[in-house]
Amino acid sequence: MEQEYKTINDPDGYRYAYRYERPAMTTDSILFTKGEDDEWYVLLIKRGHEPYKDCWAFPGGFLNMDETLAQCAARELMEETGISVPVRQFVGVYDAVHRDPRGRVITVAYMSFFYGKMEDACAGDDAAEAKWFPILETPTLAFDQQQMLDAAIRMMLHDN
Repeated sequence: MEQEYKTINDPDGYRYAYRYERPAMTTDSILFTKGEDDEWYVLLIKRGHEPYKDCWAFPGGFLNMDETLAQCAARELMEETGISVPVRQFVGVYDAVHRDPRGRVITVAYMSFFYGKMEDACAGDDAAEAKWFPILETPTLAFDQQQMLDAAIRMMLHDN
């Protein structure tokens, strides 16, 4: 039987190289707030890079090797919007095989609530813009994020 991995030597020490492809992991943060008009809003970023450059999406990105999924979600939210909130609730795992044109990417979506001023959101990192949208008036979202938003809204309305 063929061995599933081989040990390779690199400057940092020994590593394993697997013959099986491995997917990448990302997280997405769905952040809600209530506006002065008493309506619910969701924070979106305009993507600054391909894929889906100039499309609206949730703040999110790739998992670093030294962090948990919740830490990744909080970090990406801070980097892309300047907002720091604790991750509140797991929304779901999104793993459709072709959901991301860059390759096999699985994402975990979380939702949280923001109780500060909406104008505190500002684009950073690879986000070209950060903007709050009424939850029923969101633009077309990148990737499969409409499914995530629908699930998060159902959860939010059920809990509140």
